[in-house]
Amino acid sequence: MRAYIAARQEGEALVAASGIPATVLRPWYVLGPGHRWPYLLLPFYALLRWLSSTRASAERLGLVTRPAMIAALVRAVESPPAAGVRLVEVPEIRRGAS
Repeated sequence: MRAYIAARQEGEALVAASGIPATVLRPWYVLGPGHRWPYLLLPFYALLRWLSSTRASAERLGLVTRPAMIAALVRAVESPPAAGVRLVEVPEIRRGAS
């Protein structure tokens, strides 16, 4: 996991250093065909969101559906930032899907 986080941080830093306006989507896990086993975790995520001490982490590390991710990608292309890098985390990816 450390290598994944380091690679993600390095990639985001390179994008930011380029000076090109960009949107970085940060899904934790995208549910879709062939990737349905995490649905078993949904009750666990619900419990973690219910507890105030773990709510923020459960939201940040939540599961995203493929339609929500596609909608977020479309929004990113249709509405790029004027400057800098816009970070889109799981809660925002989910909100835009509804």
